Amino acid sequence: MVYLFGKGKSQGDASMKQVLGGKGANLAEMSRVGLSVPPGLTITTDTCAVFHTNGRQLPPGCWEAVLEGLRSVEEEMGCRLGDPAAPLLLSVRSGAAVSMPGMMDTVLNLGLNDACAAGLAARSGDERFAYDAFRRFLDMYGDVVMGIPHHLFEEQLERLKAERGVRDDTSLAASDLKLLVERYKAVYTQMGEGGGRRVFPEDPYEQLRLAIYAVFDSWQSERANVYRSVNGITGLAGTAVNVQAMVFGNMGLTSGTGVCFTRNPSTGERKLYGEYLINAQGEDVVAGIRTPEPIETLARSLPGAYQQLLDNCDLLERHFKDMQDIEFTVQEGKLFMLQCRSGKRTGAAAVRIAVELADEGLVDPDTAVLMVEPGHLDQLLHPQFADEEAYKPD
Repeated sequence: MVYLFGKGKSQGDASMKQVLGGKGANLAEMSRVGLSVPPGLTITTDTCAVFHTNGRQLPPGCWEAVLEGLRSVEEEMGCRLGDPAAPLLLSVRSGAAVSMPGMMDTVLNLGLNDACAAGLAARSGDERFAYDAFRRFLDMYGDVVMGIPHHLFEEQLERLKAERGVRDDTSLAASDLKLLVERYKAVYTQMGEGGGRRVFPEDPYEQLRLAIYAVFDSWQSERANVYRSVNGITGLAGTAVNVQAMVFGNMGLTSGTGVCFTRNPSTGERKLYGEYLINAQGEDVVAGIRTPEPIETLARSLPGAYQQLLDNCDLLERHFKDMQDIEFTVQEGKLFMLQCRSGKRTGAAAVRIAVELADEGLVDPDTAVLMVEPGHLDQLLHPQFADEEAYKPD
């Protein structure tokens, strides 16, 4: 029911998408080929199916297997879940064999409570970082797992920024973030007063158990069911759960997070295409809170990490023999690869990428032809602007 992964070792591989989901299979494969992947575990899609036929209960032995896998992650990271002296923090992600909207969003920094936040501050020597991580966790966990609307947390953040006369959340001091943590906790309490279970679970193991349940529940969400119906997706057992040790992009100016494609998904040009943020974490890049920087400027801000990224992208393309969509984090100058998958592309990009992959000797001509879908050709047959500037609004 549980498969482990980590740098240089893996119990799964890319062929196991039906069992490990797309994310889990790719994490396993990335680990297997030697990329710097934070260690973790994947709970299988079949376990999700049993969960839904078993009255929303984990099958016998599953939780014990999760705890056993967690001990392996703790040994590799040198810290433990719920230990204030050396707290292990986790990310929890859903991932079916086919990527689809409507599934559970990512939860970061799982494992924090008051004691572990204080311990993280002492261990890292950076109180602001610790409470920034804590307030983010309270927001994500409340929204994704407990069903508390995200805007209630966002309102508290905006109110505090207005009180302090600052524009960006990065301008808030550690004392401000401590206050924000208390205000976020009050959001849980206020939601609970209206009925329903809205108590923040202080026990990290309970946090993890409820997050796993939330991932499995999201498989049967209305959006996910409608998406599968509209797109004719059938025959899938369920979604996998990916539990992974956290690495931190918000540990100062030598850290950051980003997303990129190994080639331009619009044109197919062989050049990194994406965005990143310095001193940021996870969803910040796509959340609209701050304006991301183009990926090529990472070469100036963190040249060592940028070169690591180029090397990893080259390795991934040669291994998967296709353009890749990548998520990464840089922690104090060291690159960690969080996810990769074949990147979506326009018709024009699909043709160029297929031709150039064949020219580079990564695929044979027959395989290159099969990489161009009928929908890609349909796009190319429609009239298009010759000049991109012609259709941009003034």
